[in-house]
Amino acid sequence: MLTNTQNLRSDAGLASALRVSLARLTRRLRTQAARHSLTATQLATLSAVDRHEIMTPSELAEHEKVQPPSMTRVIAKLEERGLLERRPHPTDRRQVTVTVTAAGSTLLKEERRAKEAWLAQRLGELTPAERAALRAAAPILEKLSTM
Repeated sequence: MLTNTQNLRSDAGLASALRVSLARLTRRLRTQAARHSLTATQLATLSAVDRHEIMTPSELAEHEKVQPPSMTRVIAKLEERGLLERRPHPTDRRQVTVTVTAAGSTLLKEERRAKEAWLAQRLGELTPAERAALRAAAPILEKLSTM
């Protein structure tokens, strides 16, 4: 818990506090995941394809900041589990695209539902003022995540 509010007055102190708090919250959310045994990279890859609907392996590698051979292995594991499927590229026969299967979509929905249920319960334990502060901060956090 943040105890030294003096440190929050500087940008460096705020950056440190946010880093620690967001990392801790991320770890807690990961523990609330549906029981699917995917790695963080596999889950991030599946989510990225779900958001973009269709991607090439090279686009995925760039998006996830991993080397193409590593992404190829991740895609193969997800395809093996029936969560992603490869299809011929619509305009370039040298490439393939990947899309999320129905099973992959179901897994992502379960994952999100589990995490959101846990987070909603935690939010319910906060005061109305604390929830209002988080509502005001949410767009700012979103902006930080896309910069």
